This record gives sequence, C-alpha cells and structure tokens, in this order.
Amino acid sequence: MNAERTYTIAQASSHTGLSGDTIRYYERIQLLPPPVRKENGHRRYTDDDIATMKLLLCLKKTGLSLEEMKPFLGISLDGDLTEHQDLIDMMESHREKVRAQMEELAKVVAFIDEKLGNRSLANTGCEGN
Repeated sequence: MNAERTYTIAQASSHTGLSGDTIRYYERIQLLPPPVRKENGHRRYTDDDIATMKLLLCLKKTGLSLEEMKPFLGISLDGDLTEHQDLIDMMESHREKVRAQMEELAKVVAFIDEKLGNRSLANTGCEGN
C-alpha cells in the first residue's frame, strides 16, 4: 500500500514560507480546505495542500487580496486558465494596476536619486501628482 506523504503544520510552513498562524487563518477563512487530522487532532497536509499554499503565496505576492484569490482556488492547479476568461480578465486588470504602481514607484526612486545627488531638499519637485 502506497500511502500519500503528509506534512505537519511546521513542515508545511517550512516548505511554503507561510507561518503556521497564516496557514490556520487561511483554513479559517476557507482559502485552504480543512486538513486531514490524525487521531490526536494534529493537522496533516498533503502535497496538493502544499501546492495550494504555494499558489496562495504567489498570488499574495502579486498584491491580490485574500478575497480576490478565492476564485483561483476552484481551478485544478494544472488546469487550463483559457476556460476561465473571468480570471484571465481579473489578472490582466490586476497586471495593469501593478504596472501603474511601478510607474509611480519609479518616479519616487527618481525623486530620491535627485535629492541624494543634490544633497538638498530644496525645490522638492514633488507635487503629489
């Protein structure tokens, strides 16, 4: 009999970079399914659970809110997104927001570079637009 490998919450945390508290929180708000529990009540996570946690971490890094992540979890991890135009549209819209943020951050970096180059805060050039 080939039993599926399972992981403790500490091992899941180590594999994913999510803290144990974050994993438990994601379970509470149903971003993660309830884990299998051993007789002693300890959580056990499967390879699929670990893959889902890694997906959540990647989605979080893009700046999606936890609520915005939920629709992505209904799709198989190896599923074809072309069948989910709504999710493609959401990601494209989010990408444009991130690009706009990057442009604004580039302006902030240029402002900082200018101030460091001049060693002065005079004529700040930061109009807030």
